[in-house]
Amino acid sequence: MGLTIKEIVLISLLSYVYSLDRHSTQIAGKITILYGALAGLILGNFKQGLEIGATLQLMSLGVANLGGASMPDYPMAAIISSTIAITSGKGMAAGMAIGLPVGMLGMNFDVLVKLINSAIAKRAQNFAHKRQFGKMTRTIPLATLIYPLESTIPVFIAIVFGKSVVQAILDFMPQWFTVGLNVAGGMLPAVGFAMLLVYMPLEKYGYWLIVGFVATAYLKIPVLGVALLGAAAAIHLYQSIANKKVSNQVSENNSNLTEEDMEDE
Repeated sequence: MGLTIKEIVLISLLSYVYSLDRHSTQIAGKITILYGALAGLILGNFKQGLEIGATLQLMSLGVANLGGASMPDYPMAAIISSTIAITSGKGMAAGMAIGLPVGMLGMNFDVLVKLINSAIAKRAQNFAHKRQFGKMTRTIPLATLIYPLESTIPVFIAIVFGKSVVQAILDFMPQWFTVGLNVAGGMLPAVGFAMLLVYMPLEKYGYWLIVGFVATAYLKIPVLGVALLGAAAAIHLYQSIANKKVSNQVSENNSNLTEEDMEDE
């Protein structure tokens, strides 16, 4: 199944809007699962796009571009992976085999765009020093408009001009490699949960992890049901801690009043 001109335009526009939002408004930020799902929605397979976006979201947990550092562009990888997986009909493994390398190259694209924007910022600064504020205000938005090209251009090339190359790679990939990718994709959720456990206070509340495991593995309670149980436990714990603090405060006040009374006597 090939891409129509409308789908190419919408996918490219999606990648542009993603990167524009990422570097300006940050309404959706880097929610990888969202962009995978939207790409799937555009191509008529929302479920597969959602699955690919969720898988890549787990891969990106704990990864952040602090300061001026660059990181792999997982939302861009989700858009490309969803597009290739759906249009080729060969599933998640085939899509991620192409989308992930391009997402990794996003680090290089990000560095290149940052260099360009540094030149733009320097030019705007020169205008400010010369008190040419009109030219300065017209120059600054160029950086915001150029930044999204770091995602739009790779996505456009991958889904349009890279079609024959992508197809050649898909045909060349041996079955054991495809099966391996599917196995790795199945392991990613476990890896994501393991990364989350690192940040959880297991030493103090680790028993709730056992409760959740028993509920899902043995009682077959859906994820939503386990989440509601967790929310109820969190509310109970919060109220217990709050009541304990109030009781301690009341006891402390009573103790202070008793000491004052004794001093008065």
